[in-house]
Amino acid sequence: MTSIPTDETRREFLQESLAAAATFSASSILLAQEQRPGEGLPTRPLGRTSVRVSILCLGGWHIGDIRDKKEAIRIMHAALDEGINFFDNCWDYHDGGSEEIMGQALAADSGKWRKRCFLMTKVCARDAKGVRQQVEQSLRRLRTDVIDLMQMHEINWDNDPEWVVEQGGLAELLQLQKEGKVRFVGFTGHKSPHIHLKMLSVHRWDTVQMPINVCDHFYRSFVHHVVPAAHKAGIGVIGMKTMGGGRSEGKIVAAGVATPEECLRYALSQDVASVVTGITSMDILRQNLAIARNFRPFNGEELQRLLAKVKPQAGDGRHERFKSTIDFDGPYHRKQHGFE
Repeated sequence: MTSIPTDETRREFLQESLAAAATFSASSILLAQEQRPGEGLPTRPLGRTSVRVSILCLGGWHIGDIRDKKEAIRIMHAALDEGINFFDNCWDYHDGGSEEIMGQALAADSGKWRKRCFLMTKVCARDAKGVRQQVEQSLRRLRTDVIDLMQMHEINWDNDPEWVVEQGGLAELLQLQKEGKVRFVGFTGHKSPHIHLKMLSVHRWDTVQMPINVCDHFYRSFVHHVVPAAHKAGIGVIGMKTMGGGRSEGKIVAAGVATPEECLRYALSQDVASVVTGITSMDILRQNLAIARNFRPFNGEELQRLLAKVKPQAGDGRHERFKSTIDFDGPYHRKQHGFE
């Protein structure tokens, strides 16, 4: 006869589960991390691309949200000076405004800043014509002849992996790569691990971007299901929504679930090349730089304590509603799939 679990056995099971989860901290990508003298931030390999990127990536949405555009440019220049060599953006962020201001920052001083930056942006279309138009627009806005990494954005719908093939978007992106306008190709998404896994099967991508945060550990987890598959295939993993997303400090931090340092340390302790961080002020830039420079992986006991603290508020997805609703999908993609 099957016995009914007691509170004590439940606690024992949780402790065993958390202890098992703690074993990831010495992952191979952490062993490959290095910080060269004078470079400012540790770097990691971006999958099999032979490129090394800073463990922090400056987020394009947030930089476009800064009202004072001169301050936004100062922040980007300061980030590059401090060792953040990886910049994120997207064709539809602030209706192209994020790419415009980033292009202005990188083109300053005869383009010296562009030479120091591994530049990523994203394309939203699924069809061939739309992909080419959007890539050409991004090239103009960013004032560059080549985009280092172009990712297909918001692969959030179950039929997106079929659409990028059937509508010709992937083939066109690969053609643009052959033409030298794009160096590497990848995709992003925040909805479901099973959609990411499906997308991994349609092409040998260079990168994949996904939510990496402490709540993800317990809810529809990309860390558990997608990161190992990507790592096995040599695909560079880029983390996002490290603090749960949002305009300022992030939902997870705002709710008191974890501190900014705990959120960033947890994300950087995974098999990721870099994590995208939203920076809207010099203070936030300095805060995140300090955390990254002093980064050390969680040891087993530290991780157990963090996960035990987070678990009561993580399992129902309350801080990761971008996985369970369309409320956080961009207007372009909602309209693309027939949702106004």
